[in-house]
Amino acid sequence: MPSLFPVQSIKLAASVVLCMLAGFIGSFFTTPKIDGWYAGIHKPSFTPPGRLFGPVWTLLYLMMGIALYLVWRKGLAAKGVKVALAVFLAQLVLNTFWSFAFFGAESPLAGLVVIVALWAMIAASIAAFAPVSRVAAVLLVPYILWVSFATVLNASIYFLNR
Repeated sequence: MPSLFPVQSIKLAASVVLCMLAGFIGSFFTTPKIDGWYAGIHKPSFTPPGRLFGPVWTLLYLMMGIALYLVWRKGLAAKGVKVALAVFLAQLVLNTFWSFAFFGAESPLAGLVVIVALWAMIAASIAAFAPVSRVAAVLLVPYILWVSFATVLNASIYFLNR
């Protein structure tokens, strides 16, 4: 009987790479705007230092990838897996789209609309992951907490720059 280890290793790597890829794509919209547009807008006093965002997002994408793997490894035939994966992938698209909306379009309002939808889809992902893998659901909790903070930050930036 062939070992499942290589298949599971590939699934884990693919899950993590997919999530990291979302961040990488988002960085194409974000990075060019940091020193120009973003530096010139008004930000609230609780805005974290810029050097914090990279490490935090890297850790969150890693945790998201592990969570994705924990659900995917159950198999597509397992109850709830297909729905959980679809919801997760939808939130991942919104995650990437936020960078375009906020930074690429230079629109805190568009970013706010997207991040509210993103927050809802992360909550839906947690709810969909929980019956399949409690650990996977728990791994998404820091993500929704960070996006909750980011939503307040995004809203504050919008109101400060209207």
